[in-house]
Amino acid sequence: MSSGSPPAGDQRESSSRESGTAWHPAREWLDQGNEDDEQDLDYEPWGDMGDGIDEDIMSEQAEAEYQAYLDFTGDSDERLRNIDIEFTLDDDPEGEEDQEEGPVQRVSAARIVNVMSYHGLRPFFRHSRISDDVDDGSGHFGYASRRPRREQFPKVPNEAGRELMGSGDFGSNSHYVDELKKRNKALATRLMWRELGIDVNGPRTRATQSISQDLIPRSVADKIIHYDSRCYSGQFSDDGNFFYSCAQNFKVRLYDTSNPHEWKYYKTVEYPFGQWTITDCTLSPDNRFLAYTSIRNLVCLAPTDPAVQSDPTILNLSVPPGERSEEEPYGGSHFAIWSVRFSGDGREIVAGTSQKTVIVYDIETRQSVLRVDNHEDDVNAVCFGDNSSPHILYSGSDDTTIRVWDRRSMGDSREAGVFMGHTEGLTYVDSKGDGRYVLSNSKDQTMKLWDLRKMMTTAKFDTIDVNNYTTGFDYRFETYPDDYYEPHPHDCSVVTFRGHRILKTLIRCHFSPPGSTNSRYVYTGSDDGKVYVYNLDATLAGTIDVGMATFNSRPREPDLLMNAYDFRPRSGELLWRTCVRDASWHPSAPVLAATSWNGWGLSTGTCTLHSWNDCPTEDEGNPPVGLSYGARLEEEPDFNDYRQTMQAFQRGGPLPRMRHRYISPDEEDEDEDENEDEESE
Repeated sequence: MSSGSPPAGDQRESSSRESGTAWHPAREWLDQGNEDDEQDLDYEPWGDMGDGIDEDIMSEQAEAEYQAYLDFTGDSDERLRNIDIEFTLDDDPEGEEDQEEGPVQRVSAARIVNVMSYHGLRPFFRHSRISDDVDDGSGHFGYASRRPRREQFPKVPNEAGRELMGSGDFGSNSHYVDELKKRNKALATRLMWRELGIDVNGPRTRATQSISQDLIPRSVADKIIHYDSRCYSGQFSDDGNFFYSCAQNFKVRLYDTSNPHEWKYYKTVEYPFGQWTITDCTLSPDNRFLAYTSIRNLVCLAPTDPAVQSDPTILNLSVPPGERSEEEPYGGSHFAIWSVRFSGDGREIVAGTSQKTVIVYDIETRQSVLRVDNHEDDVNAVCFGDNSSPHILYSGSDDTTIRVWDRRSMGDSREAGVFMGHTEGLTYVDSKGDGRYVLSNSKDQTMKLWDLRKMMTTAKFDTIDVNNYTTGFDYRFETYPDDYYEPHPHDCSVVTFRGHRILKTLIRCHFSPPGSTNSRYVYTGSDDGKVYVYNLDATLAGTIDVGMATFNSRPREPDLLMNAYDFRPRSGELLWRTCVRDASWHPSAPVLAATSWNGWGLSTGTCTLHSWNDCPTEDEGNPPVGLSYGARLEEEPDFNDYRQTMQAFQRGGPLPRMRHRYISPDEEDEDEDENEDEESE
């Protein structure tokens, strides 16, 4: 998370059109130097895009800047190795004031390094360690090459994960007789065995969950729901009857998914005074209320009943425990709320904030009942540990730790224990709901499974400096090389999952549901446009390629390109890119919905519906799969016609008016000249 306070949506778009450039909050925030409001930056490091008039040409200045950057960093490990930089921050004498600016305040070494890294000096800080001496104001940081051996990566398959797969808590294994005789594992065969009572596993009749646990949804999308802004999250309700998706335009759409294959538009609620985006949303256990928040200290609580059109109730989480808010809450934004969750009984919500705090708020009394601030950085994710009890809480932070809180024993406001093992900040935390297992995603490009019985005690944690085991990698701007990885010496996780990419934004991970998957898998979104589904032993069970499923599913619209995030810097070519930020597996059907930043330059968003269908060669259903729909599920004929035109062109048909190209993640690092030769051919 980084500081900033973007203008409101209409203000932002109008100022962009007037200037003729792509507005981006990072430019305003860096000018203001404001550290009060927190922000999840979506920053374009190399120049601004125009209004979509001619994306094939970049300005000479941007071209020169990018070439200079390449020349400087082309062999960065050799050029910058063992460079140390030392600087001193002088304080003005006590009481001295600048005549124009007022009192002069200290700026930390970390803040200076952060700002300098935005202006072409990022290679200096890729492996830096920063110290800030409070006494004399001096700061010191340096570059040190880190190239661990490949065998230091966690072993796959993981032995502890194999044991969990056979424990019964995470699905059931195939019987050795099935494997020995290579019996057909098709769904029809398994159903026939169940009906005939043929059972080699012991029980008289096979459980439905064990039959369905191998039904992983396919990549081809049944439906593609388009939004004119990026999608940040989307989840099914606990009973599967509702689905909600949150977009950057401060709208949350609800859909009736009682039939998981035939969705119906239900309702839209809005965050009336949001900043930048809706950061998180949660549905109450009884599906009656939706709690959602933005980069503010306020949570909106809206009823899901479509007949109720009243404004949402505002919950002010900035009020200390035991106090009530007497002031109008709309005036200021004291901190950002990155994560919010309902308790199992629906009476409370827990929130993680940019003030390094975890807040529990009682909805009925409208006041905070718990506030703890033991973390050393932003709290990006929170959740309750047990569906039936509000006592156990988990919180994941940019300080690389997961804290475990037991509300029954917090007289000293200390956590009950700590999970250590990640070497970069946490992006998401999900609980299995059994009070024992928890899952986390991290900017170190790993997902980890934890067991509450193996958490680190606070006594041991007090002897460890968490800052000694992190590089400060900025996931928003650059890729994560393999040589960044170092195993954490105090790793207490059970299984480590690698293969997906956690870049640009806070990508989420989840346990698969017991009803439709027998709790067999864990899964996560990824910056390369895919959903990764892992077995518990860290092997890959399958992937769902959202990027290829949606490619060319909408035409390029100039009005939306001002928010373009990703383009090829040398030529200015706009790319179709997909970043799956969240995914949700239906609790009772082999259906998965993925919400993504998706489109030309990542400027728009989609929610795609994927289902298992035993991989037929043709679609016999009606309507055909892969059709595009609007936010209210109205069919988009222009989008569908455009896609058919592009598909015909790829098969050798006539050249359409506008040419576009999809760059797969494997091609991203190839030389641009090779790409141009391929296009000409």
